Amino acid sequence: IYFFTIYLYTFFLLCCIIIIGEKNMLGKIIGITDSIVSVHLDINIYDYDNLISKNVVFRDNNIISVGEVIGIDNGIMNAALVGEIKDNKFLYGDISKPSFKAGCYLIDDSILNIILNSDAENTITLGKSYVYPNYDIKLDIGNFFSNHFAILGNSGSGKSYSVAKILQSVFYQCRSLPFYSNIFLFDAYGEYQRAFSRIHEVNENINYKVYTTDLNSTEFEIISYPFWLLGVDDLCLLMNVTSKEQIPTVEKALKLVSYFSRREEEVISQKNDIIARCLLDVLFSGKAPSLIRNKFVSILTKFNTSNLNLDIKLEKGGWTRTIRQCLFVEQGGEFADVELVIEYLESLCLDNFELSLPNGEFMYTMKDFSLALEFALLSEGTMNSDKAFELSNVLKVRFNALMNSNYARYFDYNGYVNRDGYINLLLTCPNGRKAQIVNFNINYVDDRFAKTLVKIYSKLLFDYIVSLNQRASMPFHIVLEEAHRYVQNDSDIDILGYNIFERITKEGRKYGLLLGIVSQRPSELSETTISQCSNFLVFKMFHPKDLQFIKDIISSADITVTNKIKTLHPGSCIMFGTAFKLPTIAILDKPNPEPLSQSCDINKTWYIHNN
Repeated sequence: IYFFTIYLYTFFLLCCIIIIGEKNMLGKIIGITDSIVSVHLDINIYDYDNLISKNVVFRDNNIISVGEVIGIDNGIMNAALVGEIKDNKFLYGDISKPSFKAGCYLIDDSILNIILNSDAENTITLGKSYVYPNYDIKLDIGNFFSNHFAILGNSGSGKSYSVAKILQSVFYQCRSLPFYSNIFLFDAYGEYQRAFSRIHEVNENINYKVYTTDLNSTEFEIISYPFWLLGVDDLCLLMNVTSKEQIPTVEKALKLVSYFSRREEEVISQKNDIIARCLLDVLFSGKAPSLIRNKFVSILTKFNTSNLNLDIKLEKGGWTRTIRQCLFVEQGGEFADVELVIEYLESLCLDNFELSLPNGEFMYTMKDFSLALEFALLSEGTMNSDKAFELSNVLKVRFNALMNSNYARYFDYNGYVNRDGYINLLLTCPNGRKAQIVNFNINYVDDRFAKTLVKIYSKLLFDYIVSLNQRASMPFHIVLEEAHRYVQNDSDIDILGYNIFERITKEGRKYGLLLGIVSQRPSELSETTISQCSNFLVFKMFHPKDLQFIKDIISSADITVTNKIKTLHPGSCIMFGTAFKLPTIAILDKPNPEPLSQSCDINKTWYIHNN
């Protein structure tokens, strides 16, 4: 009787499971084409809430495939395969297909937990699932910030809110304190100053620092970049170099500044060599003696030393003449004694001396570089080529215009500091504590100069991170608001041979330099740069070029994803990439405090309101 009772009870449970399973089963598979599974529905769809965009599972013994409902017509449901469950883990992709004997069921909580929840060491909650409002959307911090990411969407769709929310949550929610994080945020409109002003309240070891381009600011530190830390490429960007032929002049000027900015007694032999070789080139230029003399005198009047100037006395055969007198052009059109000058100049030329680029170990100013640039223009053979003179003279005009503008103040640094020391100061707050977020407010300069500043700082951080002995030991994150202004398919590759943002996205990850792109016009971005991003938050967008760009450049953005982008509400986005188990529509929580990115309120600003 006992065993018979157990047998009946077990049989009853099996029957219940079968009945319940059959009851929850939506139907049977009737077709599989590529990643689309067609199911003949055995249910009354009016008994169910909206099934579109919900997930279904296809169960066949221990194999569980997951799909997303994309359409229902005449009792036939189509579901796009998005992944499968293996060993209690969700694997994204549609490589494996369910068999025709697999039953189709609505997804249950146990499977949703596997897909939507994360067991990573550090996760943050960003908001709620749009499709499953009871489920939080969590972000795996390690996976997201270990790769380049992009946040895309129209103006007013919620991009700035998402940046603020993610970064706030990193410091508000994580189990461990992210003390060693280094986030450099380039703020195009000054939106984020309020958003991060309270992060130190979470922990006194978490700090936020602001640099501004507002030259009248008394609240924040004004951006100040040590001019002597600029390399050839940086100076080419500042002077808007448009031809490869101009680069040697910039490079030579940078090499010369080492000798034209230091005390004469430290470098007199090298300086004599530099000036003497330039003067010899003038003497051997083949021009008319009067032209040669004028050029020679002009150079030596401005560029001279204590033992190389126009009044140096030279002796020959008991006669003593100054260099000026030796170059007097006589009635016959010949120099009085040019051979004596040549002999003296050659005696000043050093054997085995080559110019080298400065290494940042001593300081010099824009004025010093301007002097070196002027000498470089004279010594680069411009006397023999009108085209060379025209190309090079443009550099002088542009640099002098910069040096005499307000923008020169951004390179007026007080005191000497080397590259490593400068980066350390960038990450140090006035109270001496480490800053985890450094905000560069570049709202007060024009777009061209802002683009140059962003590139210069990005190059500085890239060079530093690559030079570390222990690779990826000090991660840096560069976040670019309005990235389409800076990350473009511009002429950098043709002129300099590379684009710094493309180099960062292609090489930076292994060194620990990661890029975050925030843009409302993805079609204007460098394709190489955005193609290297691994994680995406895509807000509402309309422009056909932007939508097509996303479909073309992002492998996981299939047609079902991009179709949804056009219908998203402000504050909602589609998240996908390596940090997400599958593309997910999320309604983001608002950051607190919010960035200053709200739209203009016409109801408050247009109308007269009676009290």
